[in-house]
Amino acid sequence: MRDFAGPGLVSFAHILPFRKEALTMGEPAPTPSSPDGDRAENPDRSPWNWLLIIPVVVPLITVLFNHSTPKLFGFPLFYWLQLAFIVLGVGATTLVYQLTKKRGR
Repeated sequence: MRDFAGPGLVSFAHILPFRKEALTMGEPAPTPSSPDGDRAENPDRSPWNWLLIIPVVVPLITVLFNHSTPKLFGFPLFYWLQLAFIVLGVGATTLVYQLTKKRGR
């Protein structure tokens, strides 16, 4: 493989942890597999992960915040509802984490 670093250019080939053969377009990268040769199943799949879609979809519903009233501490609905969306995201993430973490680690 030819090194294209010229004057004023920096070559990172000496610090990359890859073999030079892996950097070429010749062969596809090897796929990780389990010791018995089959692909390992992803242990992080849980139906609780679907709850994480809620904090993504709810802020996209513009009907929820397309008003200026009610006001909370003088702030229009749009501003304090954005803070409520943050709390919703943190709450959903915490809930999913608590429900899916492995016990005994």
